Amino acid sequence: MKDHSVDDTKNLEHEQEQEQQNQKEEEELPRILVPDDLPLTPPSAVQSNFVSYFAPDFMKEGHDHYIYRHANGLCVIGLASTHVAFKDKSGITAVDFNVGKSDRSGIKVTGKRKKNAQHLDSNSALCKVGTNDASYIVRCCVKGSLLEVNDRLIKQPGLLNSSAEREGYIAIIMPRPADWLKVKGSLLGLEEYKKLREC
Repeated sequence: MKDHSVDDTKNLEHEQEQEQQNQKEEEELPRILVPDDLPLTPPSAVQSNFVSYFAPDFMKEGHDHYIYRHANGLCVIGLASTHVAFKDKSGITAVDFNVGKSDRSGIKVTGKRKKNAQHLDSNSALCKVGTNDASYIVRCCVKGSLLEVNDRLIKQPGLLNSSAEREGYIAIIMPRPADWLKVKGSLLGLEEYKKLREC
């Protein structure tokens, strides 16, 4: 004759083991889903998709530019937050892409081969930014083909004051790989730039 009390004891032990296992899994789940080493804020699109470089004092003291380089080789050029133009109390009040012989805002690049792109040197002027007291020339910093300028800045120069490193970028340039390698050595990475400007 079968002893039911042994079966019941085994079933009870099994249920207790299962309960302990479930409790253990429930305790581990938050640790797996929310690791301790996550940053408080997620990285921005710029931090995720671009490598940041800086050209401090480019051709003139205080003329700091940033160059965000995408994996596809495109470079986004703009004014670094330490640029002398931002020290003016009124901020930047005007942006003019009409520099020298050509109006940079008039370019229309088309097709895979980037037809009509202007080929510029690193010291070529992209635009002039103006404050109430002065105007400053923004340079390319990188030799390459000018694919696009941010013509929103003509009507909304304030984007430079509020979001210079995102919507307030100046231009997009495509350097040849050889030209990029030449200029890369003269640029600073983000950490080097921070150390330089903390002094």
